[in-house]
Amino acid sequence: MPATASSATYDPWSPAFVGDPYPAYARLRDEAPVRYFAPTDQWLISRHEDVDALLRDRRLGRSYLHVATPAEFGRDPEPAHLDPFWRVVRGGMLDVEPPDHTRLRRLVSKAFTPRMVARLAPMVVRTAEGLIDDLLDAGSDGSPVDLLSTVAEPLPVTVIAEMLGIPAADQHLLRPWSADICGMYELNPSRKVQDLAVTACLEFGDYLRALAAERRVRPGDDLISALTQVVDEGDVLTEDELVGTCVLLLNAGHEATVNMTGNGWWSLFRNPDQLAVLRSDLDGVLPGAIEELMRWDTPAQMFERWVLEDIEVAGVQIPRGAEVALLFGSANRDPAVREDPDVLDLRRTSNTHLSFGLGAHYCLGAALARIELSASYGALLRRVPRLTLVAEPLWKPGYVLRGLEELCVTV
Repeated sequence: MPATASSATYDPWSPAFVGDPYPAYARLRDEAPVRYFAPTDQWLISRHEDVDALLRDRRLGRSYLHVATPAEFGRDPEPAHLDPFWRVVRGGMLDVEPPDHTRLRRLVSKAFTPRMVARLAPMVVRTAEGLIDDLLDAGSDGSPVDLLSTVAEPLPVTVIAEMLGIPAADQHLLRPWSADICGMYELNPSRKVQDLAVTACLEFGDYLRALAAERRVRPGDDLISALTQVVDEGDVLTEDELVGTCVLLLNAGHEATVNMTGNGWWSLFRNPDQLAVLRSDLDGVLPGAIEELMRWDTPAQMFERWVLEDIEVAGVQIPRGAEVALLFGSANRDPAVREDPDVLDLRRTSNTHLSFGLGAHYCLGAALARIELSASYGALLRRVPRLTLVAEPLWKPGYVLRGLEELCVTV
């Protein structure tokens, strides 16, 4: 999409901007790399150097409640109707800071181990292959098929459900719960979105508490069972922490992987020369291609942090109590870091990116996400060599977790 007046202006509620935010990012990097944005009361940070540094800076945090009350921090009290949402979310490690974050990550890492992730790989491949069968069956008459609903969405939710130990009969519940909870991570969510998130947290929380109680008595070979049993020097996960951890794994592992699959294929269809490169040397190119696709059009466009102490960024003073918006999509395309960053180059040798974060909050499920993406891209490229885009897709209205509504193809 060529740059227009609307797409070159930062406007996270504009369909033109959501469809192509990169011209606006370039303008921010050039003109105002640290800019206050009044509609969301946030400081936008757009250059790679600054985003990278702030992700590691302990003067910022995903929460401020470990150092101050809302009143002491210059913020309004959290509305009471959101209490069920925050009880679930703050039971996990994403929205807490050390020492609680350190303790939680240590305990969860004892259950969610590299060995467990590696053990999931054959199941991930089998699941991806089965979904490709479904895609080929659905499109066997030449009719268009939605790649997202047929392959991209069911793969990570099936993997996470199997990993957690969710019975097959209940797995259909997970996708709606995840979508409703993740709505709260968008900018200025409406009361309707808030109410949907609260309901999902209540329902999913009650479901997980009951399942965890059962697994404490009759443990199986699954992550919920492992989390009920994990002990570190006498320390264990509380019930709220177990629930929050499972919800985080679902939301972080599902939404981002679905969007990365859709965004990545849309990127390949827009760059047929690169799709040809990938098809010509699948085994050699695919690992680096996944990283380059995540860099070029990340599904996680923004990561927010609270300023716990006064800081200075690129000569601009940002006070304690402010919120910064770290623009991952902009940082990943900063020309100060790599040559021709707006060019998709699947053979690029330096395609490091910030899409999984950095520092204490680096994505715990990054290895599993890479396994899922490798399995789905690999199966599609091997088995559906004539995969063809039917029409330019529409973007969902969300910006923070940015993805497509659908991606219609023929096989």
